[in-house]
Amino acid sequence: MTTSIIGFPRIGEKRELKFQTEKYFRNEITEQELKDFAKNLRLKHWQIIKQAGIDYIPSNDFSFFDTTLDTAFLFNIIPEADKELKLSKLDRYFALARGYQGDKGDIKALPMKKWFNTNYHYLVPQFFKTTDIKLTDTKIFDEFQEAKEAGIKTRPTIVGPFTLLSLSEFHDSKPQNFVDDLISVYQQVFKKLADQGAEWIQLDEPELVKDVIGSDRELFNEIYQKLLQNKFGLKVLIQTYFGDVRDVYSDLIDLPVEGIGLDFIEGRKSKELVQTGFPDDKILFAGIVNGKNIWRNHYQDSLQLLKDLNVKNIVLSTSCSLLHVPFTIENEDFPIEIKSHFAFAKEKLSELVELQKILNGSDKNAEIKNNNLFKKARVTPNKKVSQAINNLNKDSFTRTPSLQKRAEIQKKEFNLPLLPTTTIGSFPQTREVKQFRSKFRHNEISQEKYDDFIAKHINEWLKWQEDIGLDILVHGEFERNDMVEYFGQNLDGYLFSKNGWVQSYGTRGVKPPIIWGDVSRVRPITVKWSKYAQSQTKKIVKGMLTGPVTILNWSFPREDISVKESTLQIALAIQEEVLDLEANGIKIIQIDEAALREKLPLRKTDWYSEYLDWAIPAFRLVHSKVKPETQIHTHMCYSEFTDIIPAIESMDADVISFEASRSNLEILDELQKQHFKLQVGPGVYDIHSPRIPSVEEITKTIHAILSKVPKEKVWINPDCGLKTRGITEAKASVENLTTAAKEVRKEL
Repeated sequence: MTTSIIGFPRIGEKRELKFQTEKYFRNEITEQELKDFAKNLRLKHWQIIKQAGIDYIPSNDFSFFDTTLDTAFLFNIIPEADKELKLSKLDRYFALARGYQGDKGDIKALPMKKWFNTNYHYLVPQFFKTTDIKLTDTKIFDEFQEAKEAGIKTRPTIVGPFTLLSLSEFHDSKPQNFVDDLISVYQQVFKKLADQGAEWIQLDEPELVKDVIGSDRELFNEIYQKLLQNKFGLKVLIQTYFGDVRDVYSDLIDLPVEGIGLDFIEGRKSKELVQTGFPDDKILFAGIVNGKNIWRNHYQDSLQLLKDLNVKNIVLSTSCSLLHVPFTIENEDFPIEIKSHFAFAKEKLSELVELQKILNGSDKNAEIKNNNLFKKARVTPNKKVSQAINNLNKDSFTRTPSLQKRAEIQKKEFNLPLLPTTTIGSFPQTREVKQFRSKFRHNEISQEKYDDFIAKHINEWLKWQEDIGLDILVHGEFERNDMVEYFGQNLDGYLFSKNGWVQSYGTRGVKPPIIWGDVSRVRPITVKWSKYAQSQTKKIVKGMLTGPVTILNWSFPREDISVKESTLQIALAIQEEVLDLEANGIKIIQIDEAALREKLPLRKTDWYSEYLDWAIPAFRLVHSKVKPETQIHTHMCYSEFTDIIPAIESMDADVISFEASRSNLEILDELQKQHFKLQVGPGVYDIHSPRIPSVEEITKTIHAILSKVPKEKVWINPDCGLKTRGITEAKASVENLTTAAKEVRKEL
């Protein structure tokens, strides 16, 4: 019995990669210094994995930004505008990730979307009729060689060809046009790795856990029947995760590959599939340690599962890459009775090895110790919360009057101009803001001094918004560290790590709070500063909240109760906050559900039965009791929403804003087709890029929106909050947005 992992966190134990990369962006270190740092970081991680006792160690799971982008860059799947930039190869790579605007050229960043059902984001490769697929980079080979020279034998990993094509966008072309060329470059990778001495290659094919039927299944089989005709002596592992492969299991086990990786955590049918038969000449890489949550593995359950599988050749593995959990519990201060329940990435390595030892008969003690942990009651149920959940009925989830009647009431109440302008909520979190918040958290400054600082910032940004002519203002959220953690700190049932950072995209990390017990509101969360901001201006200031589904999805959830029950608990807590804001004179309340789609089952047949049937009502529960004249907004970002438009409409908000600029406003066609009733604010520029869009550029975007959506229903706003942007670029972009909206308004 041996052990393996699919991937390891790459940002570093304390986000070292983030800080070094951002230094590079600020021209504080050279390109070579960044590359040298990354090389040392990779070596450190390989040594940690090796010293833990893991047998199959991955390489090429490291990335400066995103591994899907790395694969596109490796194969020259790059827009011509990027190739023409007079920049180094690394800077052209970053230009695709972040956009570039300077004396060397001007290009927008690639579209960015959610990576399956996680809070990680990938860059979407773009195929054009002229795309010339060929090997143009050496990253996968260089990193294998680095490890080899350090005495560490690795298994190179790369996004598989079926998933690469499935996740890409095609312009005047289709996936089938590129199959043969893509197979050719993958085989070149096989040959070169084999020449370097590699024994295995891992082809990541998470797309196989989705609905793979009809032409998609034909495409998968065409690719692999051709690709595997010559492996150049390499052993091939087709690695899947985030679900089961029920549509292609029979195809997979018939392929001439040496290994198949299956997820037994999220793959509800994986066990059943394997029990129908698994070939003796193949190795099953069994994902039995959860790569997405932070709770200890229940050894008894895992051992029973392995016994039930009855497979001849098994490698113990994680369910997915450990990219999705924090680095190590060693850096946390939780009491031992709490800490003992958690396993972060480094601890999951130990779990795999302990399971291996138990199965090999060399450490029964670990099983006994683990089982005793699970016998202990972790939390005491909150009876008040349970009673509130039990008292919910159909009316609890229904707002009255109808959307149309509310729209009429609100139009008279607010008397807004055509194309009302606003922002999504947050303004730049400067170093000064973060330092002040840190000092307050560590009791280095008084509450009074901290409040004065926050009030000063709010006043400055309110004045700026008034000066440029925004219609609906926001207070800027300077008091908030994170849109989920900030709320969790005011909710009972939550725990917070000090260093539990997880990569979301590029250098952006999030620190998901941990749902430890039943959730309830301890105190008002946002009322103080929303009320203060509204008292400082005659214009309307939006109240800003995070919705229950996003709070759940961006937390590490409990495993002892259903996610539905946890979400309803959170929804009741946020409902109290909504009603408090309304009672304190806040007339527009934005309840962000940025992560609504994140936990949507990857198979369409499961969307409603397993998720939307309770996630949408949970959102409605939050605002079901507000007055007709209170306008409810919601916001969503960086997901594909076109296929769940009816579900979004049934959220029964009054206005929805969403990311649209990176996806070229594609969602508007679907809104038009389905006669979407809500008012909408499609983002008119991409805030995740440092580019400053011109007035002309935004004007063009607004006209594109108006060609699809009635002008009476359109709001003008950025894609997302401005928290991660610098002050200069944030202000310049929003000023251009406001100017563009006014110009189009005059035309109308």
